[in-house]
Amino acid sequence: MGQTMGQITEQMTEKIDLKGRDFLKLLDFTPEEIAYLVDLAADLKDKKKKGIPVDHFRGKNVALIFEKTSTRTRCAFEVAAHDLGMGCTYLDSSGSQIGKKESIADTARVLAGMFEGIEYRGYGQEIVEELAKYSKVPVWNGLTNEFHPTQMLADLLTIKEHFGHLEGIRLTYMGDARYNMGNSLMVVCAKMGMHFTACTTAKYFPDQALTGQCRELAAQTGGSITLTEDVQAGTKDADVIYTDVWVSMGEPDEVWEERIRELSPYQVNRAVMDNAGQNAIFMHCLPAFHDLKTKIGAQMGQRFGITEMEVTDEVFESAQSLVFEEAENRMHTIKAVMAATL
Repeated sequence: MGQTMGQITEQMTEKIDLKGRDFLKLLDFTPEEIAYLVDLAADLKDKKKKGIPVDHFRGKNVALIFEKTSTRTRCAFEVAAHDLGMGCTYLDSSGSQIGKKESIADTARVLAGMFEGIEYRGYGQEIVEELAKYSKVPVWNGLTNEFHPTQMLADLLTIKEHFGHLEGIRLTYMGDARYNMGNSLMVVCAKMGMHFTACTTAKYFPDQALTGQCRELAAQTGGSITLTEDVQAGTKDADVIYTDVWVSMGEPDEVWEERIRELSPYQVNRAVMDNAGQNAIFMHCLPAFHDLKTKIGAQMGQRFGITEMEVTDEVFESAQSLVFEEAENRMHTIKAVMAATL
């Protein structure tokens, strides 16, 4: 199998150079590069906790393009940029002409003349890829329909902080695994020698071609990819139980009924966590519908007579839940991506 991830981590620090690189999807990065970013994030986090400034990027500025809104991603990029000594400009869908009055290629070239880096959070992966093609400065993917690479680094840091290692970790994703979260978790597990299971009805399995690609990667790293509809088998002895909202941003309201009906058997509840074992942790990229304290949650509760969706409040608020540590780690890992590529 070659080197273990631990051996790779020990040898990589001096030879990793990501300056000028785009951060679009983790398929573009080697296991050594991913491990380097996680370790850099851990170091930056430690320095922040100790009050040691790392503001080496004074005078630089970054542009944050948000065609889809976000609490965690926006705050993570803005705080990380500030900590590094940089200024940042936030452009939402009403504050940018990207793709409307100005082409993506032209937008990239305009912003690259004013900023040292560009973040994009929005729709198709092809948009962030085109931005990167025409930009002379690094472009970072804050989320597309297909991939969510900054979330993956935060998840890896959280898992490593808790278990002390990544290699061999068994991660089960429950729910709709067809889009950015299912895709990205499958990719990162394959890259890092981890065992990924998508536990859901077959309709919601990840893309077949990407699954095949990840199985080839996992064969090289000692990881594995499993797709199952069996909750008992899919969650047995898992180290990490992971889920996400059943309806993504931008999807029409009419899909709620279908998703609730088809994905309710894959809700993360106490029985699932007990089957995984007392050492298992629960993770969620947030926001989560674990109660009725949101506008949408209240509407769905009224329409369908439910009080929770993808995860029960009992699990969400349990000692096994690391969702808020995971959310904080978005900032530290995004800081690492910017510091490493600028």
